[in-house]
Amino acid sequence: MRYKIGEVARILGISTDLIRYYEEKGVVKPQKNRANRYRYYDAWDVNHLIDCIWYKKMGFGIEEIGRMSNVESYDELVARLTARSEAISENIRYEEMLLARMAGLTDSVAHVKEGVGVCGLRRNREFLYYLNRSNEAFDNAPALRGLNEKWSRYMPFTKRLFYIGEGALAGENDDYRWGYSIGMEYASHFSVSAEPPVMEMPESLCVHAAFASRGKGGFTARLLDFMKGFAAENGLEPKGFAFGNLVCSAMEDGAPTGYFEAWVPVKEQA
Repeated sequence: MRYKIGEVARILGISTDLIRYYEEKGVVKPQKNRANRYRYYDAWDVNHLIDCIWYKKMGFGIEEIGRMSNVESYDELVARLTARSEAISENIRYEEMLLARMAGLTDSVAHVKEGVGVCGLRRNREFLYYLNRSNEAFDNAPALRGLNEKWSRYMPFTKRLFYIGEGALAGENDDYRWGYSIGMEYASHFSVSAEPPVMEMPESLCVHAAFASRGKGGFTARLLDFMKGFAAENGLEPKGFAFGNLVCSAMEDGAPTGYFEAWVPVKEQA
């Protein structure tokens, strides 16, 4: 029994364009009638197409399918299927990690607004970070350009980090720096290590709070002054720097507003 391309498409529930695409790539090779140029498929050809669609649904590309269907030996097929299984497993692990990251981000965004101006004591979690911007100027040094490119592959598991040094925290100036941070669980997954200019922020007792910055250029070190006040009122001595991250940005009353989580490390009392 021979079938025309339209009949095969109806039998398999696929488009004629897909069948033609497989033909163009040499995956399937129907017989052609020299007189009318029609393509004819026998039952073996249809079964071959079923195998191709089956592999396609498993995520194999057209070139791979062509080799699996027409070239590779039994042992080569086993090796390719094993490699695909491992790739799917790795993708599942990544998606599970991404789901956890999304859940954490969603929770942070959902609660950051209610925490604005509310101070408390909390220990920060250890993380790795590097800085690539001072106030409004980005550092475009070659070493950082390479690092920026490398860390861009870790998104969205990184955070936008700000760092406020001793002078700015004390009110002597309003300097601040920006960069990226990554939690240790993600650093382990991506094999990120603390090699300069990447640094490690250890766990520490901190004054913790959220704050908001309204409008373009509204970010300033002075937005953390209320946290220093909380430390002073509770007999806590800051270690001389502060850090935090942008949780989210949103439009509030027509103005871009950033919501931040901030940490001011304090010396622990004996």
